[in-house]
Parts: sequence; C-alpha cells; structure tokens
Amino acid sequence: MSRFSYVVTARDGAARAGVMTTPRGQIRTPAFMPVGTAATVKGMLPESVAATGADILLGNTYHLMLRPGAERVARLGGLHRFMNWARPILTDSGGFQVMSLAGLRKLSEEGVRFQSHVDGSRHMLTPERSMEIQRLLGSDIVMCFDECPALPASDAEVARAMRLSMRWAERSKAAFGDRPGHALFGIMQGGVTRELREESAEALRAIGFDGYAIGGLAVGEGQAAMFGVLDYACDLLPGDRPRYLMGVGKPDDIVGAVRRGVDMMDCVLPTRSGRTGQAWTRRGQVNLKNARHADDPRPLDEDCTCPVCRGYSRAYLHHVHRAGEMIAGMLLTWHNLHYYQELVAGMRAAITEGRLAGWEAEFHAMRAEGDIAPL
Repeated sequence: MSRFSYVVTARDGAARAGVMTTPRGQIRTPAFMPVGTAATVKGMLPESVAATGADILLGNTYHLMLRPGAERVARLGGLHRFMNWARPILTDSGGFQVMSLAGLRKLSEEGVRFQSHVDGSRHMLTPERSMEIQRLLGSDIVMCFDECPALPASDAEVARAMRLSMRWAERSKAAFGDRPGHALFGIMQGGVTRELREESAEALRAIGFDGYAIGGLAVGEGQAAMFGVLDYACDLLPGDRPRYLMGVGKPDDIVGAVRRGVDMMDCVLPTRSGRTGQAWTRRGQVNLKNARHADDPRPLDEDCTCPVCRGYSRAYLHHVHRAGEMIAGMLLTWHNLHYYQELVAGMRAAITEGRLAGWEAEFHAMRAEGDIAPL
C-alpha cells in the first residue's frame, strides 16, 4: 500500500495550494471537511456530499466509540464501508470532548475517565485507546489524543494542558506504529500565548508527524485573537507537511486562515446552520425564517450552481422550514456544503493563478453589500 504524501503545488504569499495523496484518493488543498460525527453528515446522502466537491470527511472517535462501537464498525468492514463513503476520512481523537464534556470526566496523566452522555456508562480514553479506536474505524488520517482547554484560561492552565498534550502526542505516535497508507497528525496547543505555541511546535517537530494541526482555537477567543495566532503559528510547523486548523469556521474565518497558510479546516456550521434555517451565500448569511422570503420566487443565490438554487425558491425554503418539514434542513445543508466547497475551490484557483488578494477583496466586497433586497 502506498504511503500518505503531500505536495505544495502553488503559493501566493503565505497561502498554499496542494494535494494530499492517500490510497483512497487525493485531497485538494485548501480543503474543507464536512463533519460526519456519527458516521453521517446530517441531512445528506454520501453521494450528495461527494457531489458538492468534498474530497474528505471528518468522523468523531468519541461518539463512534460510544455508539455503535469501534469494534462493531471494524467487524462490519470499517467506517468507509459502514457509512458508504469511499473517499478519505479523518477522525478526531476525542480530545475536543475532553473539553466540551468537562462535567462528565476526570482527567489524569493516564487519560480521561468519563461518563457516557448516551447511557451513563463509564469509559477510559487514553492515547493508546484513541489510536486503537481510530485503527478499528480504519480512518485515513488519525489525530493524536490531546487536551483542548476552553478559552479564556490562565497561562498556567493552558501551559499545563499543552504539556500534557505533548506527552500524550509521544504516546500516540508510539501506539500508532507504522501503518502504510495512513497518516498521523500532531496537534499544536498553547492558547493565544506565542511562547507556549512555540514550545508546543518544537515538541511536535521533535516527535515527527505526517501533518500538523493547530488546535485550541475557535474555542471562545474571538476571530482577532485567532488570526493573531495564525499570523505566526503556520511558520512554526514544517513547510512540507499539511496544516489543519481544527473546528473552523465561518466563511471569513476560512478565508483569513488560508491567507495565513492553513491547508485544511472542518466545522459543523454549514450543516448545523442548514438545520436551523440559515443559509450561507456570497452575500453573507440568509435567515430563511424571516417573513420577507415568503413570496420570493428567487433562489438563495442566483450565481450558485447547487441543486437547491437551481430548483427551489426562497419562498419554498421559507415554507418548508416554517412547516417543520425534514426537507428544509436537507436542502439548506446541501446548499451550505456546496457553498463551502465552492469557497475553497475558488481559493485553490486564485492561489494557483497568483490572484488571491484580488479574490479576497471581491469576497469581502460581496459580503459587505449584504443580501439581495426584498421584492
């Protein structure tokens, strides 16, 4: 089996376009990964997700461990077969749930002992168990187990969590072993403190990984602080490996991150927004709950090529959302995921052609104009 590889094909300032190659296919970067937490991108068929242009999905170690169980998924042929997705999959390590489920867990040097939010059962998640679960799932890109502290937090608390994460990264690397065709990514931590980020990056480089994630952002610090970290964080990581900004984000977050050297992102926002009547377009966010759409025969975005904009009016989308129909979330999610893939495809082309600054100026100008006027 061939090994994982990454090649930078073009640069424009700090921004990069490239290609990751895996046995299950190539991943064009900059890449946005739709989130398939429980072996499904909510509201979407796998073939519909592929039709939006997604090269890779994200699955969740913690949730799949609890339900249906990693061993069961392995017996059924692995996560790709289980969810009918033939392209690459990245699995997070469960580390984010160390933060988000803080009330249900006890943290130690060994790992995290927690109570299931599903049925109250007790589990122990360690770097070694996280690697085992991700091996059973069969993911193409595996994430180290880490602790991600919520911000704001004291430098002492951020430093403690970062150093624990670096020790866990060493254990993750040892437990991962040599798995041709699969990649292991380390995760930089350190909050918004440069010295801690530098210490984390140095530790990760010394261990050595196939790719490097920037974790611990988009957890309450705000966009300005996040961009402040990204202004230097990418340069702390090896230039010949992909850089993954975890859990980001809104379209302007993604554009700003790519301009600063990020290659991969993921976020639940396009799917979650779709289920709550929100659409993302070139002109910003559109709230389909608003009564002004009730008689509007126009599409969400007249320049969008997605099936939703080609076949359905704002009036219809407003109606089915207000009526609580399942199709509302399905259609808006489809549009949102298409828009996000169109966004990163536009940046890939602009970087390749050396015109990212102009592309970004047009992106912000369209958003500043706001949504089309009501009829």
